[in-house]
Amino acid sequence: MRITRALGAALLTLGLAAGPAAADSSPSPSASADGDAPTQAGTSFRTATEIDQGQQATASGSTGDYLYWSFPADTGQRPTVKATVKLPGTHGAETWQLDVYDGLRRRQACQYGAQTRTAAQGAASVELACVLRTVRGWSEPWANDPLPGTYYVRLTVVDLAAADLGQPVNAEVRVDSKDIGGAAAVDGSLGKPLVPGIAAKPETSKGGSKEAVLSSFGQDDGWSSGWWSDRWVWTGIGAILAALAGIGGYALTRGSGRPSRVPPGA
Repeated sequence: MRITRALGAALLTLGLAAGPAAADSSPSPSASADGDAPTQAGTSFRTATEIDQGQQATASGSTGDYLYWSFPADTGQRPTVKATVKLPGTHGAETWQLDVYDGLRRRQACQYGAQTRTAAQGAASVELACVLRTVRGWSEPWANDPLPGTYYVRLTVVDLAAADLGQPVNAEVRVDSKDIGGAAAVDGSLGKPLVPGIAAKPETSKGGSKEAVLSSFGQDDGWSSGWWSDRWVWTGIGAILAALAGIGGYALTRGSGRPSRVPPGA
């Protein structure tokens, strides 16, 4: 009995000692899920802050400011832009709007989502969302279809009381995409993605002037616009099913051969 009690006490002591060590070795939650995400926004198309898909960017501003971000989207993707604006403690009713533009600065329509929303008086925050159409590989010159390249996000307040103008706000923006694939693929190719043609580097050259360069971000594995798409697979499957349907229809309609009422010598 004494041996059993001593063994139990020893095991309990070892368990208590190992508990904090195990807790210390486990990864502790970080204050930010993405430490590399931008913490400020641009004030125009030219100064839009670049973000990658999957990043949650944050920015501080004032009511009345225009906040701009930019992100890349490729063929077959359907981007979803979400924004949350944290409002001050005391304010009146405010209407916020989330707009998305393509590389030619054409405003893109949202398939669905609360693109414009009004926050009631005293509300702590307002959430906005915009689900774009699937990015196509090519488009007619007169069309406004989304093409692969850079997209701009603009967040601003469009209606508020004059007394609330200039109050501090905090914004959070996140962009995610769903790969639609052959369900919305369109054959064709685009010569060059719609990326910003000129941007200014923060660093200055030896002469003291800023260097003009192409956009510094894009798809890691390159832009995938080209002749191949999942639509070829669906087209092949459709052709096989059509051939099988034709063979089955012929087998059902051709009958069993020579009618029995016709004499053999006829």
